Amino acid sequence: MSGQGAIGEAVARTVRALRAGHGWSLDELAGRAGGSKGVLVGLEQGRGNPNLGTLIRISDALGVPLTRLVQVEEEPPVRMFRPERHVVLWEGEKGGKGTLLAGSDPRPSLELWRWELQPGESRASDPHVPGTKEIVYVQEGTLTLGVDGRTDLVEEGAAAVFVGDRPHSYGNATKREVRFILAVLDL
Repeated sequence: MSGQGAIGEAVARTVRALRAGHGWSLDELAGRAGGSKGVLVGLEQGRGNPNLGTLIRISDALGVPLTRLVQVEEEPPVRMFRPERHVVLWEGEKGGKGTLLAGSDPRPSLELWRWELQPGESRASDPHVPGTKEIVYVQEGTLTLGVDGRTDLVEEGAAAVFVGDRPHSYGNATKREVRFILAVLDL
């Protein structure tokens, strides 16, 4: 494949993925980029030869640098995060931990966490960027989940999906340890 063909495929793949990650239609991206839907259709199908100005407007609309659109190398299909790469990013006053196990980048990004809360511990979180979603699965104990002034109990073996773009907290109001897995999708 020629260099131009590889770049065209990279642009097509990247624009499709980023547009989908934002949840935008072709019309919406065209409006934000000040271009036509027809140009975007051709671009996402790997056809056509958009000029530099068009690519810059599209990258600006998507909130990424131009280099991100034209990178020929794909992210590898598998990225390993071995235990030595796991990072404890929160430690509670009674020994609880919030450990980041893995994450993707750039946006939309996905993070996977392992949490342990000792009795009486809680962790409050500021709102994330608009559109962020979180999923929690409780492996052991009962988690007190607070979201935007509402409190729910998530029992062992249960899962909950909630908005992460509002104030939220994870707490342990019981007398035994709570362990849970958390996934954060940051759009």
